[in-house]
Amino acid sequence: MNEIYDVVIIGAGAAGLMCAAQAGKRGRTVLVVDHGKKPGRKILISGGGRCNFTNYDVSAGHYLCCNPHFVKSALSQYTNWDFISLVSEYEIPFEERDHGQLFCLDSAKDIVSMLLKECESPSVSFLYQAEISQIEQNKLNFSLKINHKDVSCESLVIATGGLSMPKLGATPFGYKIAEQFGLNVRPTRAGLVPFTLHKADKEQFSDLSGIAVPVILTTQDGTSFKESLLFTHRGISGPSVLQVSSYWHAGEAVKVNLLPDTDIETYLADVSENHPNQTLKNTLARLLPKRLVEVLIERGDLPDKTLRQLNDKERTGVTQTLENWHIAPNGTEGYRTAEVTLGGVDTDHLSSKTMECKTVPGLFFVGEVMDVTGWLGGYNFQWAWSSGWVAGQWV
Repeated sequence: MNEIYDVVIIGAGAAGLMCAAQAGKRGRTVLVVDHGKKPGRKILISGGGRCNFTNYDVSAGHYLCCNPHFVKSALSQYTNWDFISLVSEYEIPFEERDHGQLFCLDSAKDIVSMLLKECESPSVSFLYQAEISQIEQNKLNFSLKINHKDVSCESLVIATGGLSMPKLGATPFGYKIAEQFGLNVRPTRAGLVPFTLHKADKEQFSDLSGIAVPVILTTQDGTSFKESLLFTHRGISGPSVLQVSSYWHAGEAVKVNLLPDTDIETYLADVSENHPNQTLKNTLARLLPKRLVEVLIERGDLPDKTLRQLNDKERTGVTQTLENWHIAPNGTEGYRTAEVTLGGVDTDHLSSKTMECKTVPGLFFVGEVMDVTGWLGGYNFQWAWSSGWVAGQWV
């Protein structure tokens, strides 16, 4: 027996749930299928279980996409303020953290519960632990084989996400569907992900695991972020590293300003005048973790001298090292710990106003599966809400 729906949404994550809610409110019959046991798994673990659900400041400039204009329409049709209003309507307590990031005060479960409540409609149903073995299109609709049952629909929405966090069930299934229908999939790689270090650097910095310092981190193309850097037992992490990882390419070094808020030359001159016999190590240990200074001296990045012993060239060298310290990552920790996937379904195939495929009527893509990646700070969830909402008006 063939089950017939107006809409089938593959993926019960942030974008899929938002799309289902909107389509259901329009009276469309919707089936949401997911291969997992429950909805919103990535929402539940995000932000340390508190879900950084959006940001007070959202613009197209916060996104990476081969077509930088693509995100503008969806972000303007359903804004961060629209989602904040929805959260407030459900009386979910939230707080603002650095850079306008908004987190649930209690639990990410509140966001999932809200989305499921929005989906509460006789016309919206869910099927978990679903195995899709076939997808085809004929003149009128799409036909799918789900758990060995035949299902057909007018509109098919791909909300399968990317490859990040495979423990949560991430797969390339959405990309395979795109390719099946002749769409280009841009090369994928891990984004918002910690760096690993080469063996020698890893050994030298291993004792610093857990130490964080505020820095300006800059990639080879000049992209900079002023955030904290965290040393780990594998390499370096923290917000600055996660942010620049989306702009970094294998083999490149990154530049680190270790004292972005200090005029180092003036500081060294002032201390030299009053305490000329003080060691450079103790002088810098007032500004940086002492163990970090010791490691930089052990590596030969800084001289092991008193301030009196430093000549002009060495003093300039100290400033240069602290403002332009370079380190070349060995790679990233990969999809295992990545928060997002860069690349994906080429947006040139999609309408920016509807998320519908230009060449396959009735086929929609929403969320992370497409070539849209936001910065750290709630931007990827906002893209899920915006793209899901927009598609929900058209499916």
